[in-house]
Amino acid sequence: MVANPIQLMLVVDDPEARSELTARLAAHSECAVVGALGSADDIAAVAAAANPDAIVWDLGEDPDTALQRLADAQALRLPVLAIVEDDRDGVRALAFGAAGLLSRGADAERLVLAAKAALGGLLALDPAVAGVAGASRDSDAGTPVETLTGREREVLTLMAEGLANKLIAGRLGISEHTAKFHVHTILGKLGTQSRTEAVVRAVRLGLIAI
Repeated sequence: MVANPIQLMLVVDDPEARSELTARLAAHSECAVVGALGSADDIAAVAAAANPDAIVWDLGEDPDTALQRLADAQALRLPVLAIVEDDRDGVRALAFGAAGLLSRGADAERLVLAAKAALGGLLALDPAVAGVAGASRDSDAGTPVETLTGREREVLTLMAEGLANKLIAGRLGISEHTAKFHVHTILGKLGTQSRTEAVVRAVRLGLIAI
């Protein structure tokens, strides 16, 4: 064990998956699991007792509920690495405050590297998560982009919530065709190829808050 291993708290609802993830990380010399619980447990109390450096949070089978609890956990002021199933959940996790995204199959080494990145103030993105590989390699995130209109910023915010074009249209009182046009324009202005990349770059540029 290294002198100062990263202290990780795991939030995983499925007991079997929780045990498996705990065992996976226990074998890595640069981290220590200081707590493992479900999202319905008293996360604040466990965090206060365990004093973790970061949280690894598996959104599991009920991502809607998990994301709301993840958002509530921002009061802990700890970086949260979200384990997500797909691109849509990844976008939403970032919008709800996650400091990084991981695939469910990420090995211990990738988990530790992601934790180190998050603790260093970086956005940690697992290339295995659909749609974000290109964003993780974005070397010019700080480059100015073409100014977004007020409506485009509204659409971008709803994209960050994981809403599809039809739901964006309904929320803003516009046609689905118009919503699709705005999304396409936003991707072009941000120089991205996917909705996830657009949200990630927008977060880096401070265009939307997480």
